[in-house]
Amino acid sequence: MKPLTWDHRPTGLRAPALLCAFKGWNDAGEAATAAVSFFNSALEGKRFAWTDAEEFFDYQATRPQIKLVEGVTRQVQWPSVEFFAAPVPRAPRDLVLMSGPEPSLRWPSFSALIVELVEALGVQMVVTVGALLAEIPHTRPVPMTGLASDDTLVDRLGLKGSSYEGPTGIVGVVHSACAQAGVPSVSLWASVPHYVAAAPNPKAALALLRKLEGLVGVSVDASTLERAASDYERQVGLAVQSDPDIQAFVDRLQQASDGEDDPLDSEDLPSGDLLAREFQRFLRQRGAGET
Repeated sequence: MKPLTWDHRPTGLRAPALLCAFKGWNDAGEAATAAVSFFNSALEGKRFAWTDAEEFFDYQATRPQIKLVEGVTRQVQWPSVEFFAAPVPRAPRDLVLMSGPEPSLRWPSFSALIVELVEALGVQMVVTVGALLAEIPHTRPVPMTGLASDDTLVDRLGLKGSSYEGPTGIVGVVHSACAQAGVPSVSLWASVPHYVAAAPNPKAALALLRKLEGLVGVSVDASTLERAASDYERQVGLAVQSDPDIQAFVDRLQQASDGEDDPLDSEDLPSGDLLAREFQRFLRQRGAGET
């Protein structure tokens, strides 16, 4: 089977930008995939291509899913990265959106496939988005970092440049492949509080969405995501107030974020793993539907 299957080839796209997000290591709090999925849903993107599961996925790392069809037939859904086209007539450009699990295999081949698709559709900019865990408080604006083939874009978006060196994921590999191919590219990253790692983070998703809007010149109605971000901050606040140790930890994070204290290094403070377990317990006790 071919690595990439086209349902159809979109035509007439105007100066398109490709927005990419992957589930997995690059997607703390599901913030990156939520931002791109929100864009896709708001713009009613239509799928036009998808990747072959056996080419890029290790099924022990990314399991296929069993789904019921009409409540009777059991159907296997294989992991895949999907591509959507979203014309935006009132904006200066149209969008192509890509989302799916982080591939397990053949990253150079996958990145080359992305570059080929970009060239076939005349994409003028590739934007990868990701989210990573960090020692930050949930009460402050979401810290954002960015890399770009054009450094002026980082300054224009008000981002802090990244000097990170070390292990990377598929987002970093795709960004590097675009740079080598001479395709303008941007990599946006949101920071997610490490003590709420297990919960979806709509606040970080909203921050990524706003940066994407400013970058590509396409705006969407994000009122539902704004409400979800407010609910998230309120729920986390309740969890913090329920445990004095967690409250003390978050207070220290706030002071460090505001430049009032040194970075946290006290062995007396609870670990991130302990905090994450406490938040999981709190959310289970309250129930997913309680507000």
